[in-house]
Amino acid sequence: MNTILRKSVLGIAGLAFTGGVFAGPVAAYAADTTHAAKPVSATVQQGDKLVPHGVQGNQSRIELNDEQTANVKAIIAATKKAGMDERAAVVSIATALQESKLENLGHLGDRNDHDSQGLFQQRPSSGWGTVEQITDPEYSTTAFLKGLKQVDGWKDMPLTKAAQTVQVSAYPDHYAQWEQQAADLVAEHWNK
Repeated sequence: MNTILRKSVLGIAGLAFTGGVFAGPVAAYAADTTHAAKPVSATVQQGDKLVPHGVQGNQSRIELNDEQTANVKAIIAATKKAGMDERAAVVSIATALQESKLENLGHLGDRNDHDSQGLFQQRPSSGWGTVEQITDPEYSTTAFLKGLKQVDGWKDMPLTKAAQTVQVSAYPDHYAQWEQQAADLVAEHWNK
């Protein structure tokens, strides 16, 4: 699907998310699991190091359990398999931190009035795949990365803009708060 058509389809699908319908249940689900840190620069890959990218803002951080850490490793493995670099993994992990706190969410019942599921809260009704597919961390990451590859200049834009172009969230600026933790996780797990 070409970029213009994908943006149009995602833009129409995004209308369903307006008014907080999309992020409201997810935000309520994990609102008490984060704490703000001081503003820091986010990071990207340059040579052998992750270096500041220049995105400023308050950063959030959560402690990860074994399941969440396994999901980080799955995102990194899928990113490598897709032939993409550490920056793609940072964008992916930050997005999954915002969407699900790195938990592979099934249907949330009363807290979820739509069909968003998995690490990235992708929707079968929006064409992301079947429930079984989007709750598979490798598949959902690969689907996210395919969307990211279609974003012209994604490597050079702020993480939150790249993530928003793929996800079409009602809260487009919320991805930025996870960039430092995502970069730290990539730095920790990329070469393991």
